[in-house]
Amino acid sequence: MHARRSDVTEVESNNPGEYIMTSRTRAARRRPFCPQVDGLESRELLNGTPGRMAEITAASHHQMHGTPLVPQLSTAQMATLSTIPSNGDLNPYGISFVPAGFAKGGVLQPGDLLVSNFNSSSNLQGTGTTIIRIARDGTMSTFFTGPIGVGLTTALGVLKNGFVIVGSVPTTDGSSATVQQGSLLVVDRNGNLVANLSDSKFLNGPWDLTINDKGNTAQVFVSEVLSGAVSRIDLRLTGRSFHVVRAVQVASGFIHRTDPAALVIGPTGLAFDAEKNVLYVASTGDNAVYAIPNAGTTRHDQGTGKIVVMDNTHLHGPLGLVLAPNGDLIVANGDAVNSDVNQPSEITEFTVKGKFVGQLSLDPKFDAPFGIALTSAGRDLLFAAVNDNTNSVTIWRVHR
Repeated sequence: MHARRSDVTEVESNNPGEYIMTSRTRAARRRPFCPQVDGLESRELLNGTPGRMAEITAASHHQMHGTPLVPQLSTAQMATLSTIPSNGDLNPYGISFVPAGFAKGGVLQPGDLLVSNFNSSSNLQGTGTTIIRIARDGTMSTFFTGPIGVGLTTALGVLKNGFVIVGSVPTTDGSSATVQQGSLLVVDRNGNLVANLSDSKFLNGPWDLTINDKGNTAQVFVSEVLSGAVSRIDLRLTGRSFHVVRAVQVASGFIHRTDPAALVIGPTGLAFDAEKNVLYVASTGDNAVYAIPNAGTTRHDQGTGKIVVMDNTHLHGPLGLVLAPNGDLIVANGDAVNSDVNQPSEITEFTVKGKFVGQLSLDPKFDAPFGIALTSAGRDLLFAAVNDNTNSVTIWRVHR
């Protein structure tokens, strides 16, 4: 694993390929932004019942309420907010809540919602540069602006020790003919770029990610849309720095290709069950969800693992993926594969044995959903999904 310098100190250890990265203080480049909010209820929805925000972790989801999530969304309190920042970036892809226990002393606070944009204001794919922040009081701002044309993907996650990780898959002209390998950008709690991770073997089109954060260590699982593989990056965290200990390819063999309309098609959403040591992979081109065994400990490629969801009636090009509190899989269907005019832009719930539970259309047109996220808010649950047709994010509050 290599790191290209960007206001970062690299100290090579005795172990080949391991780096210690510590950020330098730099003036933040945030630009305040507060767009029109669809309903004042968004502030009430995000703050809601008193009680601290807490992320839903794979280690705890089995112990929580067993009611299916998606069937509750149709009657849940909801709010829709714009994701267009002041520079006009479009096409929201990644989405992540800032977890409980996030390091103090920066702009970000536990419970904030982050959204990454893939397109620039000219609507060219793979040229968006911004991550927006939606605070718990409903206010919005631009948290991070990356280099011109960087193309921020669905791969967006937050480490408790104060770093945000986001994928980049750039193009030069918005077309599939110019897609580049990309990298993972590491941003500090104040929105400053501190590292750019790339490798000739790994991170070949980082399209989505999920994080198993264990405090002093963390595992970042990354789906690679240009190679059809999934890699695990093992980190050791010390204060405000981190060590990249190793990178392991844990899965491969998923259908992947460039596409004139969708730009790229390949493995996308990831969800890790730490108790079972199983990584779930939503493979768009295969129109299926796979389970990779021993994903958190293996040093070897497990291939595609086994299929856990193969349902051509209810699965339509799966993209974003999360584990619900009851252990079910929530899938965002992007319609690039196996589209159905009667089921556009569905958010769908399945058991891990592949049984269909329920679905809800995010938009009356195709291609709206991409990234999805959830967190607990006191006794309630917040579920969020981006809509890249309307350049917005919808947040539901489900009472438990």
